[in-house]
Amino acid sequence: MKTQIIFAALLVASTGISLRAADNDPLPDANTVVATMLQHDAQRRTLADGYRGMRQYVLENDRMHKQAKLVARVEAEGNGAKHFEIIEEDGWKAAGKHVFRKMLASEEEASSPQERPKTQVAPQNYDFRMVGAETIGGRSTYAIDVTPKRNEERLFAGRIWIDAQDYALVRVEGKPAKNPSFWIKNVHFVHTYEKSGPLWYPSSTESVTDVRVFGTTKVTINYFDYAPRTSGISETASAKKLQQPLNK
Repeated sequence: MKTQIIFAALLVASTGISLRAADNDPLPDANTVVATMLQHDAQRRTLADGYRGMRQYVLENDRMHKQAKLVARVEAEGNGAKHFEIIEEDGWKAAGKHVFRKMLASEEEASSPQERPKTQVAPQNYDFRMVGAETIGGRSTYAIDVTPKRNEERLFAGRIWIDAQDYALVRVEGKPAKNPSFWIKNVHFVHTYEKSGPLWYPSSTESVTDVRVFGTTKVTINYFDYAPRTSGISETASAKKLQQPLNK
């Protein structure tokens, strides 16, 4: 019995040492994590010929006591190009015309194969710095600060969180690299993603804009019914295809 107790104590001690060693493992380089994410993104795009889904946009302005809603269908081609169809609108008409429609048009333009490389979270557009490891929604992620290389409205300054297993974006938070207008004091947004099968889709976006005349305007986007345009994806085969070791 005494021998068993000693053996158990040694096992616990050695396990503790192993865990501490794992906890103290150095984090991978931020550029390596981003490069792996881009590789996995390219592989995920081969699993389906694009995707389709629905979005609900809600705009609220307390100072003006105004609210507007819009529901749109989105369809993305295999090359990432997006196309939107407005299904219904309600509320403040000016917001639908000058905010929602401009948002859809801007995103559709930025998603084209010609424009997408200019805004992609990639080394040609950003510098990256590893911040640490965090848990989001029960999943381990790498937190990385991003600094835009150009002062452009479609780039942003902030932080991204990349899933440590799937190497997919989990969360993006920040502000535009360039103020969109003199009338806008500041903008802050949070964009989240969630996993569905082997793929990752947008989950929600919250944007708060402080406008000089109209005050604070909040826009919330909820994403739902997202699915690949091609059915019959094998989750097991897809998971195996996406499991690649990270070169630290």
